[in-house]
Amino acid sequence: MSIPIIDTHVHIWDLIKVHYSWLQGDDSILARNYLPEELYPQLSKVNVTTAVLVQAANNLEDTELMLSAAAQNDWIKGVVGWVPLEDPSKTQALIENWKATQPYIKGIRHLIHNEANDHWLLQDKVIESLKILAHHHITYDIVGVKEAHLKAAITIAEKIPSLNLVLDHLNNPPIPHQSEMDIWRTNIKLAATHKNIYAKISGLALATGQFETWTSADIQASIEYALEQFGTDRCFCGGDWPVSLLAGGFVKSINAYREIIENCLPVIDQEKVYFKNATLFYQL
Repeated sequence: MSIPIIDTHVHIWDLIKVHYSWLQGDDSILARNYLPEELYPQLSKVNVTTAVLVQAANNLEDTELMLSAAAQNDWIKGVVGWVPLEDPSKTQALIENWKATQPYIKGIRHLIHNEANDHWLLQDKVIESLKILAHHHITYDIVGVKEAHLKAAITIAEKIPSLNLVLDHLNNPPIPHQSEMDIWRTNIKLAATHKNIYAKISGLALATGQFETWTSADIQASIEYALEQFGTDRCFCGGDWPVSLLAGGFVKSINAYREIIENCLPVIDQEKVYFKNATLFYQL
């Protein structure tokens, strides 16, 4: 029997209830509703027992959709939502209200990779809001795709050592480009020296650039490097459904992570990466 996994990176969306600016004009398979009941039958195929929903839009309607789904599905134990970080007073009010009225908000995320300003996180108002998150023991997910995003995360980690951060998708390693991978490795190594930065093994199929033809061999080096740098106490996994459908699907991604992790770690450390670290990080 395989070790159970907490999937820390599941998205849902409803195109009627929520506006997703990044999906406007999208004609891919992502341009439709994706709700928990569609993913649920696949969980048992890879022994995913629990999930954390992660924001997909910079608006409160998206967070409310996820909170409603969590309340209706026992296997959804947490939500990484959104608050207007550029407005600390609203951030404070929302966090206090959520903490008082429901148990699901575990973290916050903003789609920083869609911002024109690569240093969006380093604005004074945003930093003030991030300090509010830290005060309430709320984590922050970094969805970075550039070196500048990773460097911003490092700066935030230094400015707010009480804020736990996680690098979604390992900050999108540029797997097809070896020279760029050298830069990625250098920055990941630096990030890992900050004990409040964690690594989320997720979304790596798309990073290969091969979509349908990728194999576990294509992502193995990135995962092993993250495990080496962050250690087995600061890494956990996410399937990135439904985005993973663009690159072979949810089951293929989770099975690839299992193959790599089980080939390089003893069982005691597999358990950390599969469910123990996520439980601690998101307070599940």
